Amino acid sequence: MSMREIVIEQISAIALEQGVTLPPLTDDLQLMEAGLDSLFFAILVGRLEDATDYDPFASRKVSEFPQTLGALITFYERVVA
Repeated sequence: MSMREIVIEQISAIALEQGVTLPPLTDDLQLMEAGLDSLFFAILVGRLEDATDYDPFASRKVSEFPQTLGALITFYERVVA
């Protein structure tokens, strides 16, 4: 499974669990404007760590969380590769 598929699968699953209706998951989707809160992102990062065995936020200096879905996917593709 590609990192894109993993990220989208996890976002979709969390949205379903939290009753969040998502807009189309396109690369230019602004994550914070999509109705996703900090709890959503905390769960997402935890699940992505479980799926990849890697926490990119613990091992590098990250000054800002990726703002778009495409940037988030690219971020994980780069640090997990």
